[in-house]
Amino acid sequence: MPISTLAPRSTASRFKTILWASLGLTTLFVFITSELLLITDYPMYHAYRLQVIADRHLLIPHVLAGTLALLIGPINFSSRIRERYLKLHRVLGRIYVISVFIGAATGVALASGRPGFPGTAMQATAWVVCTAAALVTARNRHIIQHRQWMARSYAVTFTFVSSRVLNLWPRYWSHLGDTLSAVGVIAFTLVSLLVVDIGLNWRELTTRRA
Repeated sequence: MPISTLAPRSTASRFKTILWASLGLTTLFVFITSELLLITDYPMYHAYRLQVIADRHLLIPHVLAGTLALLIGPINFSSRIRERYLKLHRVLGRIYVISVFIGAATGVALASGRPGFPGTAMQATAWVVCTAAALVTARNRHIIQHRQWMARSYAVTFTFVSSRVLNLWPRYWSHLGDTLSAVGVIAFTLVSLLVVDIGLNWRELTTRRA
C-alpha cells in the first residue's frame, strides 16, 4: 500500500484518538466538579439539589437516557466495531434513538413552566431532529449522510456535558439568571452544531478543487 494512502489514515486515526480522549476527560471533569458536588450538597448547589430531589421522577429517566446516549455514541462511531459487529451497531443505534427521544421528552417536561424552557425546548428539538434524520438516512441506506447526521446528533448529546464545564466559574451564565441560562443553552447547541459542520466539510474548506 502506498505511503500516501497510509498517511491520511494515520492522521485521521490520531485525530479520532485525541478527540475521544478529550471528550472523555471533559466528561470526567464535569462529573467530578458538578455531579459529585451535587451529591455532597456543595453550598453553591444547595437550591439546585433540592430541585433535583423534587424532580426525581422525571430526572432519573432523563439522566439514564442521556447517559446511555453519551456512552453509545463513541462505540457506534468506531469503524472497527461497525465493520466487525454490524448487528451490535444496529442494536445500539436503536437504543441510542430511543434514549434521545426519552431524554428530550423528559428534558422538556422538566423545563416546562420555567424561565429556561425556551433554551431546553430548542436543545431538545435539535436533538430529536438530528437523531430522526440519522435514523431515516440509515433506513434509506444513505450511509454517508447517516454518519453526518449522527455526528450532529452526538454534538447535541455532548452539550449536556460541555454546558457544565464552566460550572465552577463564579460568574458562569447559569448563575446570572434564568434568561442568560436559556441563552447559554441555545448558544452551546448552535456552536456545537457549527463546529461539527465545519469538521464535516473541512476538506472542502481547506483544499482547492483541481
